[in-house]
Amino acid sequence: MTVQEIESACKASQTLDFSRHKQETPELLLRKMFYPRGFPVEVRTNSAEILLLYKQAWGIYRKKFDTEKILVDVLVVESDSTECPPAPVYRLTQPMLMFMADANNYSIVDLSANKTQITVSRTALRHKKYLRYFFLDSAASSHIATRYMTPVHAGCVALNRRGVLLCGDSGAGKSSLSYACARAGWTFVTDDASYLLNEGSDRMVTGDCHHVRLRPTAAELFPEINGLKMTPRAAGKPTIEIATATMPHIDCARTAKVDFIVFLNRHSGGAPELVSYRKDVARYFMRQVLYGSAESLAKQYEAIERLLTVDVLELRYTGMDWAISRLQTLVQEGR
Repeated sequence: MTVQEIESACKASQTLDFSRHKQETPELLLRKMFYPRGFPVEVRTNSAEILLLYKQAWGIYRKKFDTEKILVDVLVVESDSTECPPAPVYRLTQPMLMFMADANNYSIVDLSANKTQITVSRTALRHKKYLRYFFLDSAASSHIATRYMTPVHAGCVALNRRGVLLCGDSGAGKSSLSYACARAGWTFVTDDASYLLNEGSDRMVTGDCHHVRLRPTAAELFPEINGLKMTPRAAGKPTIEIATATMPHIDCARTAKVDFIVFLNRHSGGAPELVSYRKDVARYFMRQVLYGSAESLAKQYEAIERLLTVDVLELRYTGMDWAISRLQTLVQEGR
């Protein structure tokens, strides 16, 4: 307001409220609690559609951990653009993790404050796969994966309550072998992303037991996925995503205690075998994806060391049936 406008308001005995700056985000009145992976997260937004998307993503989870709640603010703004925003650029400047697509689509994750602030355009809201993949899903997972858990690029299955962590690079066969084990009567925990709890003295991991994600080529191994459509994705390789709830023959569990770590080596060229593997390689493989403060990294390194107290092995194989049989012998006989 100009000086003259303020004078006029004062003469008219009007009360002016400047408690909020004009550039400040408006108050987000819609609020809802969710519990992704069991951790409390409060979402505040000005859009009911955002709450619906989070319900679809996190509504299946119930509270499991009594930790400090994670705050997620999502502001939806108007935009002149009609096209889907570009993929964001990522910047990590401790303790801030930033996702920047453009002036109307960005996210600031404050790892120290346990809070994420997201601004997205109404145009982005029309591209839900884009919005979830690049912004919404990471809003809480960035905090969970630094403050409370240690992410490990691995699948996990269990037999007789003994968990096997299946490690390897993308394309190593983690999802296929996890699913094959589940079809053979194992308990399915996760196919590609395991999370090790930082607190406690055990080796408990959790994952997404609600979905299996397979490459289209997996239809050669699993006839039942023939003809299923590929799941639309904002990024990444083509994937067929199957809800385990639609497969009554699959036994699922959200957690498992790890008793063996197995690195996968398909098409090794030699005779199939299960051999000892270097723990220093396993250690660096797990550490390379971690980020956060020195304090959080120290806790995660400790969690990895607890995990590495079990046998670390390499499974060299070509045939899926042999691989499942050999893992079953490992679990039952310990060798």
